[in-house]
Amino acid sequence: MLDATDYAILEALRDNARMQWKEIGERVHLTGPAVANRIARLEELGVLQGYTTRVDEAKLGRSFEALVTVFLQSNEHTAFRDWALGESAVTELHRVTGEGCYWMKLRHRDPDELSALLERLIRFGNYRVNGSIGRLK
Repeated sequence: MLDATDYAILEALRDNARMQWKEIGERVHLTGPAVANRIARLEELGVLQGYTTRVDEAKLGRSFEALVTVFLQSNEHTAFRDWALGESAVTELHRVTGEGCYWMKLRHRDPDELSALLERLIRFGNYRVNGSIGRLK
């Protein structure tokens, strides 16, 4: 069972996964070692599954983002997933219900790079592309 302090620790780690335990402790009114114990417990429970780095893809030249709904024409789910997981431009891949079979988020340098990826995608089925004009959250 998680309490309000556990949720506050998780929020602090969401803000900055490299935050020192002492600094988190100041935010949640615990000592650094007490925070360390709570974090270890959250890891053991599987609530904390890892730590990550956020990268500004635009500064790496991949400033365009596309959201793609994929409509498979056959039961080639395994082949499609293998292909998508191997494409560096695919930053997220979701199996969805409702309209479409999968939802992908793509980061690319320019429309030509997007077009080339869509040419590789078409062998699995149809798709619908939406371009992101700005991330709000």
